[in-house]
Amino acid sequence: MSIKERISARLTAGLAPESLDVIDDSAKHAGHQFHPGGVEPRGETHFTVKVVSAAFAGKSRIARHRLVNELLAQEIADGVHALAIVAKAPGE
Repeated sequence: MSIKERISARLTAGLAPESLDVIDDSAKHAGHQFHPGGVEPRGETHFTVKVVSAAFAGKSRIARHRLVNELLAQEIADGVHALAIVAKAPGE
């Protein structure tokens, strides 16, 4: 399973979203410095997540981002280097 598929599966299970778009932005960052002394060669490292879920209702932007980051903790630990998040409640 690709990292993009794992991200989609975890967010679907954790947020029951009305809409979810996971965009792999990795190609835009080819050769990006991943850590001192090395360049990340794997590919799936940069993502944009656009998600609408009732789970975000009444939560601040920071709380919404924390929730997404908690759900994706394993993917981040496995090498997701950058994650842009657009998290909205229904009707926003």
